[in-house]
Amino acid sequence: MGKMISFKSTDGQAAPGYLAEAGGVHAPGVVVIQEWWGLQGQIKAVCERFAAAGFNALAPDLYNGTVVPYHDSAAATAAMASLNFRAATDQAVRGAVQYLKSHGEKAGLTGFCMGGAVAVIGAVHIPELDAAVSFYGIPPASVAAATDIRVPFQGHFANRDDWCSPAMVDMFEEELKASGKIYEIYRYDGQHAFMNSERDVYNASAAKQAWERCVAFFKKYLA
Repeated sequence: MGKMISFKSTDGQAAPGYLAEAGGVHAPGVVVIQEWWGLQGQIKAVCERFAAAGFNALAPDLYNGTVVPYHDSAAATAAMASLNFRAATDQAVRGAVQYLKSHGEKAGLTGFCMGGAVAVIGAVHIPELDAAVSFYGIPPASVAAATDIRVPFQGHFANRDDWCSPAMVDMFEEELKASGKIYEIYRYDGQHAFMNSERDVYNASAAKQAWERCVAFFKKYLA
């Protein structure tokens, strides 16, 4: 089982996070970024799944202990709005990448919803990063543009998503393709947050396929 730890953010401050270790020597690392609900049990379970697949997984707590109940979208919106995405990526998320790389040779970054957008930001702005996977999250191009992604990138998106819409995904993919990036984009006949097994939008078949693709991608680029 994993545990809460404290690691150093790039601003020198201590940052909290949930760490699940693979147990192998010099295992590659994956930083896992929360949905807008906070660092809840489902995200910790994702870290455990990565550990079982052979990765050290660290989920930084970007809300510093605040966890929003699933039914309270208004509170989740407020919590997400209070987060400076770029600063969080440059400081806590980059610090988590550095922590994992100090225990292994390579590290990737993934996230869901809000965390998916952070994964794209990290793919542009974190120099130590080796690969990134986003689940239904795309940030504004002014924060991180597809054309500036620096690492192999994989994205998973839902065809019935009114937050990260199919039109946004199409444009994002066109920019990746036009700029010659190493990328994979997958679309699923599901709704936003189809990976979250604790919510009614969970799609078991799509989640299984997306997870297998994500793990294979990280094994390819973090080996």
